[in-house]
Formats: sequence, C-alpha cells, structure tokens
Amino acid sequence: FLQLCLVKLDTTDNDNQLATLANRFNVFLESDAEVYGSGVKFKIPENNETLFSHMANKASTISKLHDPSMKKLSDHQQAELYRQIELPLSKVLASMEINGIKLDQAELKKLGQEFDQRIFELEKQIYEEAGQEFNINSPKQLADLLFAHMKIPPIKKTKTGYSTAANVLEELAEKYPFVGLILQYRQLAKLNSTYVKGLLEVVNPDDSKIHTRYLQTLTQTGRLSSVDPNMQNIPDRDEEGKRIRKAFVPSHEGWEIFGSDYSQIELRVLAHVTGDENLKKAFESGEDIHAATARSIFGLSTDQKITFDQRRRAKAVNFGIVYGISDFGLAQRLGTSRIEGKEIIQTYFHEFPKVKNWIDSIIALAHKQGYVETIAQRRRYLPDIHSKNFNLRSFAERTATNTPIQGSAADIIKIAMIKMQQALDDNHLKAKMLLQVHDELIFEAPKQEIDILEELVPKVMDSAVKLNVPLRVEAHHGVNWYDEK
Repeated sequence: FLQLCLVKLDTTDNDNQLATLANRFNVFLESDAEVYGSGVKFKIPENNETLFSHMANKASTISKLHDPSMKKLSDHQQAELYRQIELPLSKVLASMEINGIKLDQAELKKLGQEFDQRIFELEKQIYEEAGQEFNINSPKQLADLLFAHMKIPPIKKTKTGYSTAANVLEELAEKYPFVGLILQYRQLAKLNSTYVKGLLEVVNPDDSKIHTRYLQTLTQTGRLSSVDPNMQNIPDRDEEGKRIRKAFVPSHEGWEIFGSDYSQIELRVLAHVTGDENLKKAFESGEDIHAATARSIFGLSTDQKITFDQRRRAKAVNFGIVYGISDFGLAQRLGTSRIEGKEIIQTYFHEFPKVKNWIDSIIALAHKQGYVETIAQRRRYLPDIHSKNFNLRSFAERTATNTPIQGSAADIIKIAMIKMQQALDDNHLKAKMLLQVHDELIFEAPKQEIDILEELVPKVMDSAVKLNVPLRVEAHHGVNWYDEK
C-alpha cells in the first residue's frame, strides 16, 4: 500500500523503506537496517521478542499512515490514479508474474553453442589480423592495440586514455574493417552472457518458466520496470539478438504467442496534448507519421517519393522533439552541422506551431509550480528547474517536456492492461497476459482463441483512453515470441 501510495506523491525519491516513508509523516519507526543489519552483516535477530516487536511496529505504522497518506493523495488529485490504475494493476501484474513465460531451454542452449563457436572463430580471426593475442574485453589493451600498435587515429580521449566505447568503435568501423570484428565479438559475447547464460541461470526448474517481477514505483515517468530478469530488454532490433525470442514459447501444446502493440503512441500523445492540427491530420490520414513529417520539413508534395534518408531524418526529429532535443543534439544524431540542425527544428516548429507553443507553456508551468503531470495526473517533481547550473536546469526543462508524453503513454498501457484482463475474464478465455514490454502486451492462447484475440485485444487497447487522435494497435501471433512479429 505505502509503496503504491506514497511514492506517487514524489517520484524523485525511490527509497521505499517503510521507516523512510513513515518519517515523511513524522511517524517514527526503526529501519530494517537498524534491526537486521545490512549487506554482509544482515541477520535475522535470534531474540524472537525483538523480531516480532519490529514486525508489529511495522504493521502498526502502516495503519497510522493510511489516513494521512490518502489525504495527501487527494490533495494532489491523485487518489483516482491510485484507486483506478495502480491498485487494480497490481493484481494484474501479480497474476502475470505468477504465470510466467515458458523458456525452451534446449533451444536456448543450442543457440548458446552456436554463439560460442562463432565467438571462438571471431577471436581467432581478430588475433590473426592483430598479429598478437590480447584481452579483447580489456578497454586498455584494446586501446593500446588500436591506437598505439595499429596506429589508428583515436577519436575521443578519456581520463584513463583513449576511448573504445561502442559509439567510437562504430565510427572507426566505417574506415577500419578490423574494428568491425571487435564490434561483432562484443555483440555476440554480450548476447551469450547476458541473455543465453543469464536466462538459463534464472529459469524456474519446476516449471521451466521465467518469472520476472514488475516494479510500479521505480521509474519517474510511471513506466513499469521489469527485473529478475529484465524482460523488457530482450533484443528486438538486430537479427542475432531477436533469435533469443525463439526460446520463449507457449506453456501448452496447441497454443500460440500473441502480441499487440501501440503504434507511435508517444507521438499520438504529443498530438493530443498540443492539439496541433497538422500533427493530428497526419495521424487521422493514416499515413506513416515519419513520412508525413518528412513531407512537412523537407517541403515535399504528396506525389513526391520520400527517400530512406529523409524518413530517417524525420524520425530523428519526431523523437528528438519528444525528448526536448537541442539543435546541437539533433545535429549529432543526424551527422550534420549545428546550423542545419537548428534550421530543421525551426522548420518543424513552423509546420507544427502548436507543438512549439505547448513546449514553451509546459516549461513555463514547470518553472511556476515545480512539477509536471501526465494525463492521469501522475506528478513528476523537477527540483533542478530553478538551478543556476545551466546543464541541470536545461535537463529539467527537457524532462518537463518529455514526462507528460512518456508518462501519459505509460498511463495508457496500464489502463489497457486492467481493461484487457477484465475482457479476458468476461469472455471466459483461456488466454493469459504474460508480459508488458513498454508499448506491447504479450499473451499466450489456444489456437482456437487467436481469431477472438485478433478482434478483442486491439478493440480494448484502442479504447483504453480517449484521445483527440486515434490510437492504433497492431496484432501478431506465432509459435514463439520471435515468430509472433
């Protein structure tokens, strides 16, 4: 109760210890660390009186904090956020966590063996081309090899030497194929250790399932966070990483994995909160939003073909605007000059004027009240909004712009999850909700229920919240999580 209730009052403080929360309301309680110790010194007291007294005090404290915490939620107009979203969602999440998602361990081990072989071959090739053996995983040894031994011009210097960070190596790989081998090695080694071996270590031996936990009170935007393991980080971009998803399968024979995700939900929220007619028109027409933006900022007519690079640039602008990007930041992302980055942003704001008006007004509001809110009135306090430090203040202003967008998108999918579980129950379906991965919901269902889900799930998700632009949901299904897309 207290985690769900009090952390919503101030998302900047993620200390969920009951003693800390009690202190906010001037109620004293010994902390767990004081009673049990912490870290290597953690120990359950041998004296039962000490243990039971602490547990009784915690129960009593929860009782004492109920009324004042609920009053404060009401004062902040957040009681409905708690009662209508977070509390019922906790039951949905508990069911998902208990159910888990099945892992085909044989499939994952097979993939791991393939990765092991390819890592070995890459390692051998790297040593041959380098003319020596070295620790590929050591940034210092790699930097010495690249910049001292191979005389490759360094790009970025750090306190300890020359950088071998991923973005540096990616830039070097365009001119030096050898660096591309290092990147391939790193990618496969990470996939193998983090996902193949990592998932096999945490799979439940009793049911061959992964039972992730969802934290409702960790992120400041209101997004759910998946831990132990993080199922929201299973790769979905490059083909090598996506193959991990083949190991996630239905729990029963004759069932399939079903997925449904919101299309461009953050940009649709942007259109809703800004009320910009041109942005709304782009979504109402059904045209790809990045293509529509490209037409606007590059002055293209409806019959002109949009190039891949134009759409790529428009996409960077769209998401850059959502995250409060600067002309310098956009220029870096696009690989252009700062002047050109500034011109592109100015053109965007000329084509979508109410977006600029909204950004200015939300930043002004943040300066005035010290926080911003989502459509469900979830608050995010911005302690640095009045900072004299330019970088801290600028970051707070960008956060003020992004939070109502990303946070509202999080509100929408949470509401959709609650309504979706109710719809499954009302229709007496065997289908189960397994995972939430940001803007996507993953289910498992008997094959005979797939046709029902293809109609039901988008219908429920589309109508979760009424925006002034249409929500759009895309559904897919397959024999495993990989084939579902």
